[in-house]
Amino acid sequence: MKPQTLPPESRAWATLLALSAASTGLAVAQPSLIGPIIPAASAALLCLAWLKARVILKHYLGLSAAPGWLRGFNLTLGLYMTLLLALTLAA
Repeated sequence: MKPQTLPPESRAWATLLALSAASTGLAVAQPSLIGPIIPAASAALLCLAWLKARVILKHYLGLSAAPGWLRGFNLTLGLYMTLLLALTLAA
């Protein structure tokens, strides 16, 4: 008998849950951080938000069925993320 696998929506939900838990833990710990760890933690929060946005676009908005649109959204998000990371690390 084959083991049952979760549907893609359930896997996406579990991924979002894990990413949200990581974001929450990092955000709660951030006020106690000092020195150069602060920009690194901020960059990590931005990366987690970017990953969550990609999961939502791909699985919940159905862009996995439209690879061209998914590629365009990923490029736009990637450029925006790069700008935000540069601004965060420059501050």
